[in-house]
Amino acid sequence: MGPFILISTREHDGAAADEVRGVLAASGLSGDRLRVIRLEQGPLGPIEDLGLEDCPGIILGGSPFNASDHPSGKSAVQQRCEADLSGLLDVLVALDFPFLGACYGVGTLGLHQGGTIDTRFGEPVGTSRIRLTDQGLADPLLAGLPEEFDAFVGHKEAVSVLPDSAVLLAGSAPCPVQMFRIKNNLYATQFHPELDPQGLAQRILIYRDAGYFPPREAERLSERALASHVEWPALVLRNFVQRYGTGS
Repeated sequence: MGPFILISTREHDGAAADEVRGVLAASGLSGDRLRVIRLEQGPLGPIEDLGLEDCPGIILGGSPFNASDHPSGKSAVQQRCEADLSGLLDVLVALDFPFLGACYGVGTLGLHQGGTIDTRFGEPVGTSRIRLTDQGLADPLLAGLPEEFDAFVGHKEAVSVLPDSAVLLAGSAPCPVQMFRIKNNLYATQFHPELDPQGLAQRILIYRDAGYFPPREAERLSERALASHVEWPALVLRNFVQRYGTGS
C-alpha cells in the first residue's frame, strides 16, 4: 500500500507547510506515508498517473479559494485548480474512493454533487460548537467523538442546500452543515480536523488581509486561538487513516 495523498491549494508556503504538519500530527501518519501535491503550483495531470490503485485515500486541505465566488473574480490558478478537482471527483465518486476534504472540501464536493454553496452560513475565525446527527454518531469516521465538541472554523462560504445524495453527519447553530458523506467513503468537513491552536494562530497572521476579519484584529484573534482548547476534531483524521490505511 502506498502513501495517502494530501492535495493543497495554498499559495503561501508557510500555510502549506503548516497544513502538512497539522495533517501528520492529527492523523498519526509518518512523513513517508503522506504524498503532498501542491495543486496551485501546477496541473494535476492524468488521473491514471496518481496511482490510485496503491493509494489508501485522498485528503483535500483548506484553501484561500472560495468555490462560490463569481467566475469573473477567480484567478486563472483558481479556475485550473477547480477544474482539476472536479475531474478528480468525477473519478473518486464513481469509484466511491476514500476522500476527506477539510473546509474547502465542503465547497468542492458539495458543489460537485449538486449542492448550493454560498455565503449565508459563513463563520468568523475561532471555535464553533459541533453537534453530531444520529447518522454521525453511527459513522465510523466519527467513532469515539462525543455528541458535541468544539472545532476550529473560519470560512466565508458553506453549504446552504445539501446535495440530495449526501448524508448529514454534523452541524452547528451558525452553520447547519459541518460534515457530510457521499456514498460510503467520501467525506467533507466544514471545520478543520487538522488544526491545532498553534496552526490556527499562524494561519490568522498569514491571512490577516484575506477578508476573514479586520486586519487590526489579527493579533487578538491569534492570542485567542493559542488559548483555545480543541482536541476532538483530530480524531476524524486519525479515524480516516486507520480505517483506510490498514486495508480494513
